[in-house]
Amino acid sequence: MIKNIDRKEIRSKKHRRIRNKISGTAEYPRLCVFRSLRHIHAQIIDDVAQNTLVAATSLEIKDGTSNKETANRVGKLIAEKAIAAGVKAVVFDRSGYIYHGRVQALADGAREGGLEF
Repeated sequence: MIKNIDRKEIRSKKHRRIRNKISGTAEYPRLCVFRSLRHIHAQIIDDVAQNTLVAATSLEIKDGTSNKETANRVGKLIAEKAIAAGVKAVVFDRSGYIYHGRVQALADGAREGGLEF
């Protein structure tokens, strides 16, 4: 008998596998991405101290542009905030999402903004 597995469960398993390998430190914090149907969120997290250093979301961007363009602008915004906070290099955590579309656009925007990963 074939067990039906939904997409959320598959992403959750991928996310746990990724988090077993990736951890943010004070020198290289973790850039974590969360994608919903309407919005995209990004946080820079120091896992050793267990605190969020910087966060950005598409809710901060008011004009109605395409999803990929908004994700790119969120990446640039998180990079701007991170550099202001003294963070220049991060470890990218895609949270089990495929590196394509909005997740890739966010990563490209963060690189354009000056973050290294």
